[in-house]
Amino acid sequence: MVILETKNLSFSYPDGTLALDSISVTIEKGKKIAFVGRNGSGKSTLFLSMNGTHRPKKGEILFHGKSMKYDSKSLREIRKNIGIVFQNSDDQIFAPTIYQDVAFGPTNLGYPKDKVEDIVNKTLEYVGLTHLKDKPPHHLSGGQKKRVAIAGIVAMDPEVIILDEPLANLDPVGADEVMDLLNELNYFGKTIIISTHDVNLAYGWADYVFLMNEHKVISEGTPEAIFMHDDNLKAAYLRRPVTLEIYEEIKRRGLVKPQCCPRDIPDLVHSLRSQQLLWAKVPSEVKEGDYINLGILYGDYAPDSGYEAANCKVLHIHEDGLAIVEMERRPYRAGSIGIYDTSRYSKDELCDIILRDEIECIGAMGKRSKVLAERDEIYLHVTAGVVDRSILNSLAGQRCLILTNGGMVCHALKRIKDYMEKSGINIPVTVVNPDQKKSESDNINN
Repeated sequence: MVILETKNLSFSYPDGTLALDSISVTIEKGKKIAFVGRNGSGKSTLFLSMNGTHRPKKGEILFHGKSMKYDSKSLREIRKNIGIVFQNSDDQIFAPTIYQDVAFGPTNLGYPKDKVEDIVNKTLEYVGLTHLKDKPPHHLSGGQKKRVAIAGIVAMDPEVIILDEPLANLDPVGADEVMDLLNELNYFGKTIIISTHDVNLAYGWADYVFLMNEHKVISEGTPEAIFMHDDNLKAAYLRRPVTLEIYEEIKRRGLVKPQCCPRDIPDLVHSLRSQQLLWAKVPSEVKEGDYINLGILYGDYAPDSGYEAANCKVLHIHEDGLAIVEMERRPYRAGSIGIYDTSRYSKDELCDIILRDEIECIGAMGKRSKVLAERDEIYLHVTAGVVDRSILNSLAGQRCLILTNGGMVCHALKRIKDYMEKSGINIPVTVVNPDQKKSESDNINN
């Protein structure tokens, strides 16, 4: 279902500078969309046009199939349903306290005081800022300011949330917290649109990508379709994502099995052929594709050893005579992933689970879970890319535990199960402290 659309959209600034040139895009409801391009390509201007801030010189914008109108009443409704978060949070946050800033939108929508209070408190809890609600915004870190800006939009319950360079000037931890929040909002049905020049972010995160350059959309499609074609990237002055560069290199060396392009590190790991790869010194007459007899002695690979000799295929030979050779893969066993819902947090229960299940790796998603772990001195091995890292560690045989809450519990479960379906590898995964009432209800219904 199409939720937002532009048709032949053009816009110039008062001094005559062209910013948008005949742009036509279609945004599907509930999708994660990335507009990718270098600075000055028109991304920010397009976003300001999508929520009615800029009125186009030519063309039109449609929301739910209806052309956007620019009278006060219509714009008020549009900006309630299409929220925009600016690149610089200081341009958006202006109230004396965080609470007042988040309350600004609901108050202007005419909600009664008790409803505004309820919305603001729930929103601040949702973004993990309740403990800072009375602080002045200028005392916050960059990541906290970004979450305040997002909270101000979320408080109005829009259908579409647009973010201009959402990770600009954020440290890795702050960036990870913002992306966790955006993924959860999308999981519950929000259409999320971002602009970025970070090809790695767009490739790994988005459902659909628009490439922009010189005020135009020059190509569009799925991340795989866009980023696998160098012509598209060259036209936008961009380069391939790192994941694809690594994949292409190991593919060139014959180390991957045929599959769709990997979107993230677990996909990349799964693309590796089922094999045991070894380094070996080979004679000069040996060619790629030849089979050699490789002896193994005390864990060292020695071609002249007669102990436990094995036949190996030579996959790639380096100039120095060292080669990558393939042996039969040893039996494989995955570890496990538990998910602990911190909305029902108990330190004693969590510690018991860690000991009982012999947990080797603990990760936390979302500010609430990280704050609880820090408060109770629970060491976190992983705080960024938690789901992907847990998948990788479980594939290496570790027992992992993810601390998270709210919609991110379901999001994590879905992400892991999607990987299992795609890879064919079964990873034992469960919510280790399920809601008993819900579980009983599910059992009755089933």
